[in-house]
Formats: sequence, C-alpha cells, structure tokens
Amino acid sequence: MLTIKQITENTEAVIRGLEKKHFKNAQEAINQVLACNDKRKSNQAVLDNNLAEVNQLSKSIGMLMKEGKKEDAESAKARVAELKEANKTLQADMDNAATEMQNILYTIPNIPYDEVPEGATAEDNLIVKTGGMENELPKDALPHWELAKKYDLIDFDLGVKITGAGFPVYKGKGAQLQRALINFFLDEARKSGYTEIMPPTVVNAASGYGTGQLPDKEGQMYHCEVDDLYLIPTAEVPVTNIYRDVILDEKQLPIKNCAYTQCFRREAGSYGKDVRGLNRLHEFSKVELVRIDKPEHSKQSHQEMLDHVEGLLKKLELPYRILRLCGGDMSFTAAICYDFEVYSEAQKRWLEVSSVSNFDTYQANRLKCRYRSAEKKTELCHTLNGSALALPRIVAALLENNQTPEGIRMPKALVPYCGFEVID
Repeated sequence: MLTIKQITENTEAVIRGLEKKHFKNAQEAINQVLACNDKRKSNQAVLDNNLAEVNQLSKSIGMLMKEGKKEDAESAKARVAELKEANKTLQADMDNAATEMQNILYTIPNIPYDEVPEGATAEDNLIVKTGGMENELPKDALPHWELAKKYDLIDFDLGVKITGAGFPVYKGKGAQLQRALINFFLDEARKSGYTEIMPPTVVNAASGYGTGQLPDKEGQMYHCEVDDLYLIPTAEVPVTNIYRDVILDEKQLPIKNCAYTQCFRREAGSYGKDVRGLNRLHEFSKVELVRIDKPEHSKQSHQEMLDHVEGLLKKLELPYRILRLCGGDMSFTAAICYDFEVYSEAQKRWLEVSSVSNFDTYQANRLKCRYRSAEKKTELCHTLNGSALALPRIVAALLENNQTPEGIRMPKALVPYCGFEVID
C-alpha cells in the first residue's frame, strides 16, 4: 500500500497517479487518509503531553508527602488518575483512526510510474517490441481445442464431469507436454540464478493482504471458508510472503526465487468464444519469478526479468509481442507492468502468457518487508514478479502454430524434456 510519507509529502502527485490508473474518487480517498492521519497525530500530541504531565506529577507526589503537603499530594494523585482515564480514551481514538486509515489504504491502488502510458483499456497499451518465428499453417488449420480432441491430448468434457468447466484433464502426450514445459521453465530459471521454492497452494488472509489480492480480488479467489484459507491465484502470493515481517541484510539483495504451482481463479463472468479451450481456466499450471530488491536496483531487475521471459519465447519459437500497459489496464498493485503475448495463428488473435511487474514499495509496505543498509538504516524493499511462464495459452499456441499435415511439431528446446519431436 502507499506510505503515509508518500501521501503527505506528494499529495497532488499521488492523486494524479491514481487518476491515471482510473481509480474513482481518488481525491476523496486521499482526503480521508489525511483526515485520519491528522486525527491520529493530534491525539498523539495530546497523549504525549499528558504522559509527560503524569510523569512529572508522579515524581512530585512523594516529595509533597515528605513536605507534609498532603492536600497537594492528593490533588496531584487525582490529576494523575484523571489524565490516565483521558489517555485511555485518546489511545482508543488513535487506534480507531489508525485502523480506519489502514482499511482505506488497503482499497487504494499503487500509483504508476511516469513512463506508464495514459489510457483506460487494453486498446491503449503500447506495443514496444515484436519478435519470434511465424509459421505458415495448412489451409485447414484447427484451433487447439480441436487439435486436443484429434490427438487425444486434453479432455475438456471429462474435466466438466469431474469438477466443472475450466478444469481440463490432460492425457498422454498432453500431460507429458505440461510436465515438459514446467521442467523446462524451472531449469531455465535455475540457470538464470533463481532459487526454486515449492510453496503451499493455499494461504491465509494475511498473505492475501500482504501481496494485495485482498481485499481487491477477494471475489476472484477460491475461499475455503471453514478454515479461512484461500487457494492461490499465483505463486507470487506464497513466495513473496516468505519475506513478510522480515528485515533483510542489504548483502542478501537481490533475492531471486522461482516456483511452479497450480493456480486457481474463479474468473466470474468468463464466457464466449475468447475463453474457449485453454484460453481461460479456473485451474492451471504456472512458473513464477519473484524478486526482492533495493530501490536503486529494481529497474535493472525488472529489465532482467523481461529479458528472461523473452528468451523463453524465443526458445519456444513462438511469435510474440511485448506491451507496456497503460494506467487503466494495470493491476491494482503494479507501478509498471509489461505483458507478453503470443500469436495464435489458428485463432488469429494474441494470447497473454506473462505479466512482468515492478510494485515499487507498495507490496513491501503491506508486508513490512525491509532491508538494513550498510549505514544501518532500515528501508522498504522493492518487490517484482512475473510469469515465466503460464502454461495454458503457451500450450494453445504451441499446438496451433506448429500443426502440420504429419502432426504437431515440438520446438527443439522442448524435445529433450517431452521425449518426442512430433505429436501424431
């Protein structure tokens, strides 16, 4: 969440940033935060004065008794009792103001960096790069859901029987392809210096609040109400929360973690042709990169993550493009975000496969994730994450773009992992 220092020292800039992100009632929300903060500070000032008076009176009572000034001593005692009662009320008011301020801050998104384009929707995103290999497909090219049926790779109907729509069953070479991609992505991350983590796929509410999924995305998360636990929408949540309430040493940074997990998203209201097959699922596999870094190095870390994801798409021989998201299309928590999309030749559309974001201090402030500098000063870290990669749409693109009359060709980098060159 935004820090009070950010808001009080750069109020107008914060409001402009929130408006760039198309956050409604930005002025009102910031005014509410400032009002709560002013109330907290004014109560604190009165409380400090009262405590100082209590301390002074308490010291004088014994002296007055020794001097035989019993009436003055009793008067001092009465005043001390009066002040202590007043302090209870002041403390309660301060706590209420702090809680109210915290709850408001939880509802306010991060502010975007200056280089984030203006805009409200995906149509306003800026294409910064295109690349990869384009394939010429047969005239009777099929979409991936037809290919999955033809080669018996994925059974969508069986998933509906077992669970419901959006929970496919992978079979035979379809399952092998999933495992191959997971291992390929993890090996590539390890080669780039990432430490693999195998986290839980359910988290408590504190973890959801720590990375910003709660309260913003509560309706999109599967909630296990009896235990008050949430199925993770991404490995970002458990992995980043490793560093909740932690003070790191500057020498430990940057921290580079990667994790493969299943991911769960309710995706309420997802219907139509654009969500057919693997285009949008309730459960899917993903390898996630998470970095914790110093503020002055986080932009370099972000670029290294972008380079890593681009390298994966090159090795998979897929046509891709990179977009810098506009303010209105960015996530609640991001300060800047780049999306990677691969082109589906059979569907004639671009499919998002990764978002790589820098959150600045926004998540770290929620998490109380800090580092101690060489000067022994404690500061908030920067957090970053990105998909490297999400499997469903990668699988869709691989199946569609590599179909031939003889079968579906696998990219060379993937053959050692899946154990076959062609699906036939």
